[in-house]
Amino acid sequence: MLGRILALRTGRIAVTILVVVALLAILGPLLAPQDPLAASGTTLAGPSAGHWLGTDNLGRDVFSRLLAGSRVSVLASLEVASVALVAGTVPGILSVYLGRAFEWATLRLADTLVALPFLLFAVAVTALLGNGITQAMVVTGALVSPLFYRVSRAATLAVARSQYVEAALISGASLGWIVRRHVWVKVLPPIAVALAQTVGVGFVIVSSLTFLGIGVQPPAPTWGGLLASDLGYLSYQPWAPVAPALLITATVWAANLLADAIRDVSGAAARTRATTRRVAAGGTA
Repeated sequence: MLGRILALRTGRIAVTILVVVALLAILGPLLAPQDPLAASGTTLAGPSAGHWLGTDNLGRDVFSRLLAGSRVSVLASLEVASVALVAGTVPGILSVYLGRAFEWATLRLADTLVALPFLLFAVAVTALLGNGITQAMVVTGALVSPLFYRVSRAATLAVARSQYVEAALISGASLGWIVRRHVWVKVLPPIAVALAQTVGVGFVIVSSLTFLGIGVQPPAPTWGGLLASDLGYLSYQPWAPVAPALLITATVWAANLLADAIRDVSGAAARTRATTRRVAAGGTA
């Protein structure tokens, strides 16, 4: 699938941006030219050879803090997507096969999670369990999981009603075998689209929470935290919020572009398979 995605212009743009962001997350803290936590007497300085993006109100190098904060921002958004993927996809698939009671319970739980305001709920949980990034992201991932539940359930229902799955059930095939052999192949493309979208949503959520100081302990740098601190000194440094805002915007845009590319590739592949089946049926007739 990656080759087909890269064949699209939007896919190449999305993958390029996301690879750059991933490299920032992996190498950013190592490439930081200065200690991101070290304060100096040069506060609110403009861009220079020694400080490419200037310094903040405590004299810390903004460029170094931007590089160092990339790892937390990226890993936190991936944590949101991973929790949502597992918490939504597994019950979504099983709700089709485990009977009415399980189906009713998971549907009501999904409706409840959709109704909860994630920001307020995340604040309440971090206040209860401590202001840690893991607690905040696990809660946020659980609140986003209904997207995966709906997508996986809809795809599984379409497969479960097909004749070949009914024939497999009649012949005595186990539920695990049917899911691995038939269901997962059909569910994977829409799940991949939802996963790419959720990575973008995760960046927005992580940036929003860290902007408010939730999930991270100062003075640890994050893109949202840098944006929040920069907004307090706009009269001195009107350019300061541009870099973190551009990084957040570009990452979310690339994740959505990747989701569109996966959707286009999956749709084209499905149309090709359908055409092949029709031609084969016509030839055998």
